[in-house]
Amino acid sequence: MIAVIDYGAGNLKSITNALDFLKVKYKVTDEKEEIEKADKIIFPGVGAFGDCVNSLKKKGLFETLKEEIGKKPYLGICLGLQVLFEGSEESKGVRGLSIFKGKCKKFNSKEFKIPQIGWNSINIINKKNKLLKDIKDDSYFYFVHSYYVDPEDKDIILTKTDYGVDFVSGIEEDNIFGVQFHPERSGAIGLKILENFVRC
Repeated sequence: MIAVIDYGAGNLKSITNALDFLKVKYKVTDEKEEIEKADKIIFPGVGAFGDCVNSLKKKGLFETLKEEIGKKPYLGICLGLQVLFEGSEESKGVRGLSIFKGKCKKFNSKEFKIPQIGWNSINIINKKNKLLKDIKDDSYFYFVHSYYVDPEDKDIILTKTDYGVDFVSGIEEDNIFGVQFHPERSGAIGLKILENFVRC
């Protein structure tokens, strides 16, 4: 069973529709016990970094996620990727899960609209990966974000994307995966990524 994290914000319908299409057993939950029992975790986060962290703490999920991420496959989508890091320029003074060192930076461009909303391509940096099996380089996915992760450990970088800056759009280390784009809103190619995760 996959635990889909519900921290009280955002639309979970897109991810549950995608998992229903794949005929995957899942449970949308904000219960510590359900997360601990789950085989895998998907965190489809949207919204502000600080609000997300504070909500996780109020629900008693912050420490649970810190303990469970790494024990079982984890997929962080958008904010679910960003919260893996130490902090964000969006919410100064708020510490993330700190699974990885580094922070989230805001796009700083006069040429490009912020937030980035729409389709953009990915450049696959780590060719030996599990999440992007059968996904071609330069494939397009749907993005909605103003911030991006800047990992200290460059070995975890899975993909990069150009939006005025060559930013990290995906990470992978062992069974921890994170993508800045929304596979659940990216059609058939996004479903393939979710299917790859389910099979990890």
